[in-house]
Amino acid sequence: MSLLEGKTALVFGVANERSIAWGITRRLFSHGARIGLSYAGEKLRKRVEPLAEQVDASFLERCDVTDDEAVATLFERAAEQLGTIDILVHAIAYAPREELSRPFSETSRSGFHTAMDVSVYSLISLANHAAPLMRDGGSIMTMTYYGGEKVASNYNVMGVAKAALESTTRYLAADLGPRGVRVNAISPGPIRTLSAAGVKGFRAMYDEFSSLAPMRRQVTIEDVGDTAVWLGSELAGNVTGQTVFVDGGYSVLAPGGGSGERE
Repeated sequence: MSLLEGKTALVFGVANERSIAWGITRRLFSHGARIGLSYAGEKLRKRVEPLAEQVDASFLERCDVTDDEAVATLFERAAEQLGTIDILVHAIAYAPREELSRPFSETSRSGFHTAMDVSVYSLISLANHAAPLMRDGGSIMTMTYYGGEKVASNYNVMGVAKAALESTTRYLAADLGPRGVRVNAISPGPIRTLSAAGVKGFRAMYDEFSSLAPMRRQVTIEDVGDTAVWLGSELAGNVTGQTVFVDGGYSVLAPGGGSGERE
């Protein structure tokens, strides 16, 4: 069954075939969506171009989301080439590596600004430009992490940024709802991506996860993609302002929880 037949999705954040954004893109495409892709920098183009071919994405544009003019230009081109947009995927986050390797109390002013600008304000900017192209309503989704609700070791300023991102999701949902645009966040468990490699101790946390989460297995980019299909479809037509966990139940556990027998 093609849940997204006739819909157009514009995805930001594909870096390589292990990206969460790529898992989402593949699933959206498999359910009939027409795909447009945007990547962060020119050095990523050689990685993203072959992926764009796999999903027949003729719209492939570089965009620096910290540059207002670049964002405006991209959406002008999207309006020309894609016409309307039904789904916007924001899978963008960044903090300087050094901000993730020292105590949170030592976060620099510039590092804080960078994390908030790239990881949070970019959602506001993209939503503001995408909403006018969502003439029949639409679905905007972003990627968060449990470190925005609870303290996660070495996540530091990114945890604060994710908390701001989740609040931004709710405010955008309230603002854009009257226009028929839904805004939600997906919160996956740990996934081995390019950005995750910058978090100190991530490998140990990843290895331990499947023994603690109630479902006793790792989360994949395909799992996240399936949730994105649901959020992008009419099946989630009255769901907005929510953070949807795709973490095998990990987020329901209290400290010391998850001691059930493994089958």
